[in-house]
Amino acid sequence: MKAKPVPRRYTQSTRAQSAEATGQRIVDAFLARLMRHWFDEITLDLVAEDAGVTVQTVVRRFGGKEGLLAGAVPTLSARINAQRDFGSGDLGRVVDNLMLDYEQTGDPVMRLLALEPRHPALKTVLDFGRSEHRRWAATAFAGPLGGLEPEARKRALDALVIVTDVYTWKLLRRDMGRNVAATAGTISRLINAILAEFSETNRK
Repeated sequence: MKAKPVPRRYTQSTRAQSAEATGQRIVDAFLARLMRHWFDEITLDLVAEDAGVTVQTVVRRFGGKEGLLAGAVPTLSARINAQRDFGSGDLGRVVDNLMLDYEQTGDPVMRLLALEPRHPALKTVLDFGRSEHRRWAATAFAGPLGGLEPEARKRALDALVIVTDVYTWKLLRRDMGRNVAATAGTISRLINAILAEFSETNRK
């Protein structure tokens, strides 16, 4: 008795899953390199070797290194958002999770920012990161911000975005040599000062 042929739909689904897995493996290899090296030091040959594929496969899937960078943004964004997950109204947890994120991604992000003027493709990615950081701050501090007038809320959010920015982390951790606990403490005090100031202004 002849075996029944495997449905074509199943074959197409299997191929699609395999292609998706390959694409994700390439992205993961690229991000692993990005965490350790400058963007302009990373080559498609290195990424392909790490991912266990050919350079042609990387090019066919992403078109080149700039396309690979753009393709990696959703994965990197999801990882950062997961790391920054916080308990509602828990300032300590918000700052602790922010520190965990920056301890992993702070130096790579600073390297990308340093190269931004030389690589136009980086601006699109970094602008997305800036908007995501502002969205995160608006959500993390939604409680105290919600009671402010629109203009005061905007100015308070501006201040919160600045004190929780990667540049603030870099100044404290790298330039001043503060440890994680001291950095978290300074950022927490700045956040509390901002919230107290705008809360007081709102009552006047």
